Amino acid sequence: MNFHVYNRDVCVDNIRIIGVSSSSVFMVGDAQTIQLAAIFDTPAESLIIGPFVPLAPEVR
Repeated sequence: MNFHVYNRDVCVDNIRIIGVSSSSVFMVGDAQTIQLAAIFDTPAESLIIGPFVPLAPEVR
């Protein structure tokens, strides 16, 4: 993949953010490196690891 970046002037007058999702990045300007991280805030005792239960087919 060829990826070309042309840096030019950026002029931002106003930014209004109403909401963000659980994984989002908001950037204005340049970034040399973006490092992604994630946390899992559910207590370990509520995490169920095992086979998935299949959903029942829709009855018509």
